[in-house]
Amino acid sequence: MTADDRTVPARHADPLAPGRELRVLERVERSRRRKARVREELITLAHGAGGKATRNLVEAVFLESFRNPLLEPLGDGAVAGELAFTTDAFVVTPLFFPGGDIGDLAVNGTVNDLAMCGARPAYLSAGFILEEGFPVADLRRVVASMASAARAAGVDIVTGDTKVVPRGKADGCYVTTAGVGVVDPGVRLGASAVRPGDLVVVSGPIGEHGVTIMLARGGLDLEADLVSDTLPLNGLVARLLDTCPAGRVRCLRDATRGGVATVLNEIAEASGAAVVLDEDAVPVRPAVRGACELLGIDPLHVACEGRMVAVLARDCADAALAAMRGHPHGAGATVIGRIADDPPGLVLLKTAFGGTRIVDVLVGDPLPRIC
Repeated sequence: MTADDRTVPARHADPLAPGRELRVLERVERSRRRKARVREELITLAHGAGGKATRNLVEAVFLESFRNPLLEPLGDGAVAGELAFTTDAFVVTPLFFPGGDIGDLAVNGTVNDLAMCGARPAYLSAGFILEEGFPVADLRRVVASMASAARAAGVDIVTGDTKVVPRGKADGCYVTTAGVGVVDPGVRLGASAVRPGDLVVVSGPIGEHGVTIMLARGGLDLEADLVSDTLPLNGLVARLLDTCPAGRVRCLRDATRGGVATVLNEIAEASGAAVVLDEDAVPVRPAVRGACELLGIDPLHVACEGRMVAVLARDCADAALAAMRGHPHGAGATVIGRIADDPPGLVLLKTAFGGTRIVDVLVGDPLPRIC
């Protein structure tokens, strides 16, 4: 835990206390007005962590060159009319971990990105980059896992590609995917639809995937009965959209790299609203919390692979929660916060100690290669 992360009662060190609030907001606004730049001369692991370095890389290099209206929202996928499209790459290490492997992770991650667009996933592609010497038995295991995950999600893998690189030029196996799905008429999700008074819901306990991967690498002398939360969310999203009237589900995001904190910061910035979280309401299993405390990592920054954040209109929240909890992939759904109009663009956490702290986007890469 760093000095910036320590929280004390509000009357002593609340970052939004009178006299300090204006300075904090001005500093944040100045930072966000600056054009994104990549200051490093070489790519680092932080550029793949989903936090600030990733955002700078995407905006300064890729968005700068590829800019178009479909790309500019930088969402989980692009929606053009009734078609949703997404693409992804998976480089997790180890390839096999408690609760899953790179195969089902690739299918579930792609399915979930389409679901967060409000789409019904239909077809996937799969590309494999294999290292010379990779065991064929392991490849069969990965492919079988992908086939099983595709059946569970109700999608077909319809095309693909395979490349082999020399020994030592990869890490066994990388998988790339793309997916297409259909968005029903009237379904339009996004941060621009978020309104003050809306509620923020998470579909279950957070941080399990990231901590499971960390423990599977064997670098931490800690035993915990944890498995990855990787699973497809399209069925849960379909139930949610069927339950709530049109427009009452404002925004959906799956909290992968950068965790719940990064997702909520992106929503706050894009909507111009504030997100206010209740620390006691955020579901974190004891084993995850213990591992994060040992490493000095905030569970809000740890990746999930089967959890989504939903922003819902207050008048449909009760029905939405009941519907989510009635689905096996949303049994742990809970309200963790609300949308406010001030301070715009920030995520705040009301702590168990009675204070308030700003929850920022992930900086650095405390858990590399988790997806």
